[in-house]
Amino acid sequence: MKLPIAVLTLILAALTLALPSFAQNAFTPDQVKWGPAPPFIPAGAQLAVLEGNPMAASGDYTIRLKLPDGYRVAPHTHPNRENVTVLSGTLKVGMGDQFDASKMMSFGAGSFAYLDPSMHHYAAASGETVIQIHGMSPVKFNYINPADDPTPKN
Repeated sequence: MKLPIAVLTLILAALTLALPSFAQNAFTPDQVKWGPAPPFIPAGAQLAVLEGNPMAASGDYTIRLKLPDGYRVAPHTHPNRENVTVLSGTLKVGMGDQFDASKMMSFGAGSFAYLDPSMHHYAAASGETVIQIHGMSPVKFNYINPADDPTPKN
């Protein structure tokens, strides 16, 4: 009886070692790799890709953005639903075509919101703020006022 268990254990161990390694699919906070945010959002934010390719033509993605205190994003929309969870700090969000700090609502850690493609919105960070965004690729910001788009012009 002990021999079959030992053989099974060896086979399982061999299979585990022979399997190809896969992309990381679970993260502790110290394993999140931060880098610069893409040029279509204002400079100063940091980005971490947790899942998928946010710039792909399609597919699921999960990203985190670390925003410094006072960071602002001008009024914009997205081509797909944006699902946002505030992990730390406070994200202020306003609706409309003009940035108006007096009309923004504050969302602290643990808050969640989803914004459909037709929703014109803008945001600001109060204190260093980390948000997690997930949805369907591609991530794209369509600024209401084209002059607000920080993408370098060629």
